[in-house]
Amino acid sequence: MTRKKFAAQQLPTGKKESLTGVYLFLLVVVILYAAAFLLAPERAADTLQFSLKLLRKLVPVLVLVFFLMFLTNLLVKPAWIKKHVGRDSGLKGFLIAVVGGILSMGPIYVWYGILKELQSKGMRTALIASFLYGRSVKLALLPLMIHYFGLLYTFVLVFYLVIFSVFNGLLTERLSTDFDAQA
Repeated sequence: MTRKKFAAQQLPTGKKESLTGVYLFLLVVVILYAAAFLLAPERAADTLQFSLKLLRKLVPVLVLVFFLMFLTNLLVKPAWIKKHVGRDSGLKGFLIAVVGGILSMGPIYVWYGILKELQSKGMRTALIASFLYGRSVKLALLPLMIHYFGLLYTFVLVFYLVIFSVFNGLLTERLSTDFDAQA
C-alpha cells in the first residue's frame, strides 16, 4: 500500500464524519468512567481528579499554541517564508532555522503545530529538521555545562550540534523526498 493511499484511508473525508468520531470517543470515555464509578468509586474519583488536574495544566499550553499559530498566520506571510526559509533560501535559511531552534524555548510539542503551519506556507523540510535538531543546544544550560565540562568541551559539542543539525536537515529532506517519490 502506498503512503498516499494509507493517508487517504486514515484521514476523515468530511467534517461530519470526524465529529461523529469525536462524539463516539467522548461517549466511550463517559461510559468507562461510569463503569469505573460503579466498580470502584474511590479509585475512579482519584482518576477523575488526576485527569482534571492534567487538563488544567494542558489548557494554558494549548491556548499558547493556538495563540502562536494565530500570530504566525497573521504576521508571517508565505512570501516571507519562501524568501527566507523556502526552497531557495540556501545557507541563510539554515542559519535562521538553527538559530531559531537554539533560541526557542518551552516544550517541543508547542512547536509542532507552528512548524506545520510554516511548512504549509513553504518552509523546507530540511529547515524544520534543522530547527528541531538545533533545539538540543540549550542556552540557559550552557553556563552549567561550562562549569562541569569546561569551555573547550562545551564549544566543541555546540559546534558539532550546529553542524550536524544542517546535515540532519539535509538527510531528512533527502529521505522524505525519496519516500515521497516511491509513494
